[in-house]
Amino acid sequence: MRGLIFLLLIASPPLSIAQKDLELWYTAPAQKWTDAMPVGNGRMGGMVFGRWNHERIQLNEESIWAGSKINNNNKQSATHLPEIQKALFEGDYKKAFELSSAYMVGTPPRVRSYEPLGNLFIDYAWKSEPEQYKRSLTLNTGIVNTTYSIGGKKVKQEVFVSAPQDIMVVKISSEAPADVNIAISREQDIDVYKSERDIAYYSGQINDTYDSLLGPGGKHMRFAAAMKIVATDGKVVPVQTDSSAGYHIKHAKKIVLIITGASNYNIKGLDTDNAINPLVVCKEKLSRAAAFKPDVLQQLHEKNHRSLFDRVAFNLGEDTNKNIPTNERLEKVKAGAQDNGLIALYYQFGRYLLMGSSRSPGVLPANLQGIWNDMYKAPWNADFHTNINLQMNYWPAESGNLPETVLPLANFMQQLIVPGGLTAKEMYNAHGWTLHHLTDVYGRTAVADGVWGVSPMAGPWMTFPLYRHYEFTGDSAYLRSVAYPVIKGSVEFVLDFLVKSPGGYLVTNPSHSPENAFFVPGTDRKEQSQLSYAATIDIEIINGLFNNFINAANILKTDTDLVNKVQAAQKMLPPLQVAANGTLQEWIKDCEEVEPGHRHISHLLGLYPLDLISPNTPALFTAAQKTIERRLANGGGHTGWSKAWIINFYARLLNGDEAGRQVQSLLQKSTLPGLLSTHPPFQIDGNFGGAAGIAEMLLQSQHNEIHVLPALPSNWSSGSVKGLRARDGYTVDIDWKNGTLIRLVIQSDRDAVCKVRYKEKLKAINLKKGNNNIIF
Repeated sequence: MRGLIFLLLIASPPLSIAQKDLELWYTAPAQKWTDAMPVGNGRMGGMVFGRWNHERIQLNEESIWAGSKINNNNKQSATHLPEIQKALFEGDYKKAFELSSAYMVGTPPRVRSYEPLGNLFIDYAWKSEPEQYKRSLTLNTGIVNTTYSIGGKKVKQEVFVSAPQDIMVVKISSEAPADVNIAISREQDIDVYKSERDIAYYSGQINDTYDSLLGPGGKHMRFAAAMKIVATDGKVVPVQTDSSAGYHIKHAKKIVLIITGASNYNIKGLDTDNAINPLVVCKEKLSRAAAFKPDVLQQLHEKNHRSLFDRVAFNLGEDTNKNIPTNERLEKVKAGAQDNGLIALYYQFGRYLLMGSSRSPGVLPANLQGIWNDMYKAPWNADFHTNINLQMNYWPAESGNLPETVLPLANFMQQLIVPGGLTAKEMYNAHGWTLHHLTDVYGRTAVADGVWGVSPMAGPWMTFPLYRHYEFTGDSAYLRSVAYPVIKGSVEFVLDFLVKSPGGYLVTNPSHSPENAFFVPGTDRKEQSQLSYAATIDIEIINGLFNNFINAANILKTDTDLVNKVQAAQKMLPPLQVAANGTLQEWIKDCEEVEPGHRHISHLLGLYPLDLISPNTPALFTAAQKTIERRLANGGGHTGWSKAWIINFYARLLNGDEAGRQVQSLLQKSTLPGLLSTHPPFQIDGNFGGAAGIAEMLLQSQHNEIHVLPALPSNWSSGSVKGLRARDGYTVDIDWKNGTLIRLVIQSDRDAVCKVRYKEKLKAINLKKGNNNIIF
C-alpha cells in the first residue's frame, strides 16, 4: 500500500451528501404487519400496508402505555442484602436464590405494555383489479408511495410523518374520480368517536385490570387521535359510528389528510398529567399544520428528513439488483446469493429506523420495537430492556452521523435518576441511582420479572451511550449539564454497592451475567445458578464507567475527591480471567455454562462496545475470539440482536471475512421481507446492531486513533462510504477498490492532530477545523 500522505485542504462540504435515492419496494400489498412499511418522526409512527382496496395504516404514538406510576421497590431488600451476599460468597446459591426471590424481586414484578394508537383505514370503491402495482419506501425522503392503475387510470398514495409539523400526511391522487371511505378507530378503551365538518377524532382512557404481577387496575393514561381533510376536490360527508370516526368522500381526484395523536403523558415526572388534554393537543397540532399548503408540508418534511439522512452515503459497488423487488432480493440471499447492494440498503434502513423512532419531536427513547407496535400486549411489552437491547438501539447513532437521536435517551435517563435514586436507597442503602434489566415510561427501576432481573449494573451500563455522545461530538455543555450528573450518580451507587470478596477484591454482589446460568461447581451438573458475585460483565461495566467518569471529571475540572475514590476502588477490582478452555471467563469462578450457545454474550462487553479488550491485550483478545467460536459452535447467535452483536465482535477482532459472513447470516436467518429484524418475533435492536456492525467494519475510532477499513471482507472488494463519524469530532469519507484504500478524506470539528491507522501503518496528521483534509 501507499503511505498515508497529507495532500491538500479544500473548503468544507455541505452536511448532506448527494446520493441516489434508496428504495425498499414490492409488487404486492403487505399481508402481515411486519411486511408493512414504517414511517415515523420520533413521536408518531405508522405502518403502511399499501392495500389498493382496503388500505390500513397502523398508528403509534410513543407514550401510549398501559400501567401507572408506582414505586415497586421491594422494601425488604436492604435488610436481607447482607444475607444474600454472605450466601453467594459461601457458595450457597440455592439460599441466595430463595432470598433474592423473596426479598429483591419487585412488588409487583412486571410492567405493562406499550400500546398502539389505533388505525387509519381507507376504503376505495374500485370496480376492477389494479395493474402495475408498486409500493415503495424511499429512505432519503421518508415517504411511502403506493402506485397502481385502475382501468388504465393512475392512482398514487403518499404517506409520511413530518417532524417539523409533527403530523402524519396522507396524499391521494387519482386520474379518475373515486369514492373513498376514510376512518380512524381503535379496538379498545374508547370513550367517544366524533366526526365533525372539519375534524374527526376519538378519545379514550386505558382501563387496566388489576393483576398481582402487573400492579393496580383502574383508568390510567388518556389519549386521543384526530384527522383533518386539508384538501380535496370531492364532496365530503362526515361519518360516525360506534367504532370509528371519519368521512365519505365522493367523486374525488385529490385528497390530503393530516393525522395526529397524543396522550396525557409528561416525561417530567415520568407520569400522566391531568393538566394535559390529549384531544386539545391533537386539535392544536392539526390547526398549525393546516396553515401550510400540502406541497409545502411535504417540502418542509423532505428538507428536514434529508438534512439528517443524507449525511451518510454508502455503496459496495454498483447495485445491480436494485430493479429486483426487495423481498425477492432477500430470498436470493437466503438461498445463498451475495447481494452487496442489499447490505448497503440494510445499513441505511437501520439509520432510517433510528431517525423514525428516536428524535425530536419525540421525547422517549426507541423501545424494543422502535416506535412501531400493533399489539395491546406486545412481545416483551415492547419495553425498554436495559440488559443489552436499549443500549444496542443506540450503537449506530454516533458513527452513523445521527447524534440527535441520542438526545431522547439522554433526556429519559435524566428523569430516571429520581426513581433510580429511590431504588438505590431502598434496595441497597446506597447513594446515587440505578435500575435493573428493564423499565417503562413510568420509570420503574426495581428488579423486574424474577431473579434473572437482579442486575443492578444495568444502570451503569446505560450511562455509556450518554458518554459516547460526548466522545463523538465534543459538546462540553452537554457533558456538564446532561451526561455528567447521570454518570456521577451511577458512580456514587457503584462505590456504595461494591463489597470486599473473600479474595480481597471489590466486587458486585449479587451479580448476574444477563439471562445465562452456570452449573454450580462440585454438584456434578445437578445444580444451576444465575446469581453469583462479580460476573465478568459487571467488572467490565464498572471499569468502563470509572474510566468515563474520570475523563469527564478531568475535562470539567470537578470532583477531585470523588475521582481519587474511584481510582482507588478501580485498583481493587478483580481482573478479567481466561478459563481453562481458553475462553474468557463469564463468572468470577471458572464455571460451565448451562447454555454454551446462549444468545447473550455479555462477558464480551469489554470487546464491544467497550474497548477494554483489543490487540493491546493479546491474551484477552485471543480468549474473546475463542469465546465467540464456542458460542457459535453451540448454536449461538440465533436471535437477530445476538447475531448483530457478533458482527461487531468480529469487526473489533479485525476479522473482516468472518464479520461479512455474520452480516450474510443476519440477512439469511434473522431478517423479514420488510427488512425488519426478527428475534423471532420482530425486535428492532437487530436492525440497529447490524447497522452499527457494518459501520464498525469500515471505521473504528477507539484508542485515540481512526482505524480505516479495519475489518473489510474480501467480497466487499470495492465501495465507498461518506459521512461516517469518528470519536473526537471527525467526519470521514472512504473509497476503496479491489480491497485497497484509494481515497481518505477527514473533516475535523476543530484544529487537531489526528492519528490515522490503515493496515499496519499509523500516522499522525495535523487537521484544520472545517476543511476537507484529503489524507490519501
